[in-house]
Parts: sequence; C-alpha cells; structure tokens
Amino acid sequence: MSATDQSRAAPFSNPSNPKPLRSNNLAQQQRVWGWIFLSPWLFGFTVFTAIPIFVSLIFTFTEFSLASKAPMRFIGLDNWVKLFNDPVAIGALGVTVKFALIAVPVGIILPLGIAALLNSKNLWGKTLWRPLYYMPYMVPAISSIFIWQSFLNGDTGWLNRVIRAVGIQNPPNWLQDEGSILFAFLLIGVWGIGNAMLTMLATMQGVPTELYEAADVDGAGPLRKFINITFPMISPVIFYNLVLSVIGIMQYFVVPYVVTRGTGNPNGSAYFFNMHLYKTAFTFADMGYGATQAWFIFIIALVLTIGMFATSRRWVYYASGDS
Repeated sequence: MSATDQSRAAPFSNPSNPKPLRSNNLAQQQRVWGWIFLSPWLFGFTVFTAIPIFVSLIFTFTEFSLASKAPMRFIGLDNWVKLFNDPVAIGALGVTVKFALIAVPVGIILPLGIAALLNSKNLWGKTLWRPLYYMPYMVPAISSIFIWQSFLNGDTGWLNRVIRAVGIQNPPNWLQDEGSILFAFLLIGVWGIGNAMLTMLATMQGVPTELYEAADVDGAGPLRKFINITFPMISPVIFYNLVLSVIGIMQYFVVPYVVTRGTGNPNGSAYFFNMHLYKTAFTFADMGYGATQAWFIFIIALVLTIGMFATSRRWVYYASGDS
C-alpha cells in the first residue's frame, strides 16, 4: 500500500477516533441527568419511607411510649412474646382472617363475572353499563361509607325496607348484629370493584379472536371457551388483582373504624387487627408494641404474597412465555 493509500485509510482505522468517546460522554451525561431527576424521589423515599421502616423495626425490640417520660429501653423479644400471648390481638387477627376468606374470593369472582358479561356480544347498552359499574370506585371512601350506613340502617335503611316489602318482617340489623356486620362490610367493598372489573374487561378485549374462531370450529360452547381460552389469557390480570386484594385485606382499616367509630362492636366482631394496631400506637402511644404489630401484619402479607408468586407458575399463563 502506498503512502497516499495509508493516509486515506487512516481516519477509518485510527483507534483514537473521537466518535466512540463522544457517544460514551453522551451516555454518561444521560445517566447523570437521570439520577438528578430521580434524586427528589430518592430523597423523599429515603427520608419518609426507608428510614422510618428501619426505625420501626428497631422499635419492636424496645419499650418506647410517647405517653411516658421514661427513656427508650431495649427489651429484646418481649414485645413479640407479648403479641403472641395477647388475646385481643389474636382475636382481631381472627376477625381479619375470617373476613379475608370471604372478601378475597368475592373480590375476584364478582368483577370477573361482570367483566365477562360486559364483554358479551349480545349485551345491550355496553357504553352505558361500563361507566356505571366503574363510577362507584371514584367515590371517596368516607363518603361511600356514610352512604352505605344510611342504606344498611336497621330501622330506616332502604335495604331493610325492600326486604320487609317482600314479606320478611324481621330483617337483620346489618351494622349492629355480630352475624351480619362482616357481610355488610362485604357489600360496601363490592361497591368498589369497578377498577378490578375494568382491568379484567380490558384484558378480555385483548384476547385474539382467532382463538375463539378456532374453538367455534371445534364446537366449543361459551363455558368451554371461557375456561380454556379466556381464563388462561387473562390469568396475569387475575393474579395481579389477587395480590392487591390480599395486601388490601391486610391493610383493612377505614371501613370498620368509621362504621364502628373505632370500637369494633358489636362484641368485637368488627375489631380488625389494624384497629388494634392503631389503638395501641396512637391511642395508648405504645410505639414499641405498635411497631411490633405493624411488622407482624407486614410479615403475614409478605409470606402470602411470596406464596402466591411461588404457586402462580402452575396457573398463570404469560403469552410471552415468561413466568
């Protein structure tokens, strides 16, 4: 190769070509600006979430009360021993588990059925029914509770008026009877299934029509198509709503607290675990024992969530093949 050819090829073969350096500088600048834009959120998360969580874990091993001038004292596992021997806490946990066994299945099956109905080709007025089912979800929680308190009132509520009109003379006092108050909470919760229904409906509408057409050729009926096509294809969304429902039940507090005014009556049948936690930490100001209860319910929710993810491989289908 002549000297002229070598000089012409030099710009293309020279390892000191600055173009890769410029691309590296650009990527580094983008990375720096990304961290700059994330820094407000990182600061807020660290100061207002991560550090309080860590401090609350420390509180579980201490005797610390805001109502006492005594200094915080390390007591080891005494708070945990107290928790497992506290009959009120165990009873409140039992109420929470009992309600979860009722509310979680209903909170999945009912929106699934409504979504399947709204996805039907033969349903008239879909554009009317869809927003009507979703609108209650937009009502603030406290407002909806007051509405339902009036509706479920044992003497003047509209539900008992309708029941008496059909011939039942002694309907239950929904919010005052031990046997019916959890069912009343279930009715209040059912009013807000619009979000779960909407996500399931949107996923149903994304199922490829070719699958249903192939099933029609094979002579499959509506139930068989739902079990073998619709349910597997929307199972990720069902799993998503299941996880949210379980975590939500572990945080269930506002409805029973407002309805019973923090008492959990009648006879403790509506005294949920989070109400006991709230009363311990913010009424009696026992931060050590209150933090222990908070971590206990968090561990239960974490174990249940891990269990659901572990079993999801057996029934959740991902079109991309991921698990």
